[in-house]
Amino acid sequence: MSDHSIRIEIYSRPGCHLCDEAKEVIERVGRRFPFVLSVINIETDPELEKLYGEQIPVVFINGNKAFKYHVDEAELEKKAKKLWKLSTS
Repeated sequence: MSDHSIRIEIYSRPGCHLCDEAKEVIERVGRRFPFVLSVINIETDPELEKLYGEQIPVVFINGNKAFKYHVDEAELEKKAKKLWKLSTS
């Protein structure tokens, strides 16, 4: 992948059903638009735990906060498509 690839990060914790739902949506979109996915467990870092606590999942795309609690599949696809076009032009 190039340096211009799309990076998606999910801040979550084990046992979070909303986080699992968000991951499923992101993975579905990922079949159409390739990106690098990182799942960050906020329980491993007290600072992240303090920042995000009960506000998970929080999803960042290329470092920009994109979703909180729920990931809208159509909206994610729109964002990914736009970034994907930018990265391949």
